[in-house]
Amino acid sequence: MSVVLSVRDLSVDYGQLRALSGITFELRRGQTLAVIGANGAGKSTLLGALAGLWAPAEGSVGFNGRDISALPAFVRVGLGIALVPEGRRLFASLTARENLLTGQQRGRSGGWDIAAVVELFPLLEALLDRPSGRLSGGEQQAVAIGRALMGNPELLLLDEVSLGLAPVLVEQLYAALPRIQAAGATVLIVEQDVGQALAVADEVVTLLEGRQVLHGAPSQLRREDIIDAYFGARAA
Repeated sequence: MSVVLSVRDLSVDYGQLRALSGITFELRRGQTLAVIGANGAGKSTLLGALAGLWAPAEGSVGFNGRDISALPAFVRVGLGIALVPEGRRLFASLTARENLLTGQQRGRSGGWDIAAVVELFPLLEALLDRPSGRLSGGEQQAVAIGRALMGNPELLLLDEVSLGLAPVLVEQLYAALPRIQAAGATVLIVEQDVGQALAVADEVVTLLEGRQVLHGAPSQLRREDIIDAYFGARAA
């Protein structure tokens, strides 16, 4: 499998604060990589840097063999990188349909359209003309993922898709991942729920205070080591 995403010694600063330091990993086509860690570990900052929202202070981000470290977010969307941000970030006054259509503006051509999104998330069929601000959390999350898919991404970045949702809704959202990948997307998930991350991931990266402290396939990592890395138990 070819390498879709290559991250090398990536560091990101917030002013004088180093939020990420020396992050290195690769993501191959068709894989799912889960980035886990407690609050403040740097997970959302990492996704922002991959999507082009934060410029690297050091290191590089490569996409399909091209260094995209200096490219702005809208250019990366056109190349095939889509971010589903934490908190959904929908336009509350726009309908679900209108929010979905915004995902096409800078995207690529492909098979994802409103009909395909509704087929993936049937709960949206009766909600397309409802303002997104009146949708439940799970319904909004389905719209947010659908909006990203409308750009026909090659790399889909999912930031805390399960946060604040009922377990049955989380199960439905994660059940959609195999179909998303079958349509051609490689997936990187940021997740606090260790069990959920291990269930879907081909590889796991654990962050602690902006540093990468564990990386490997779930089958090759002991659960105790993952928990220790997550909470920094060994460092303590």
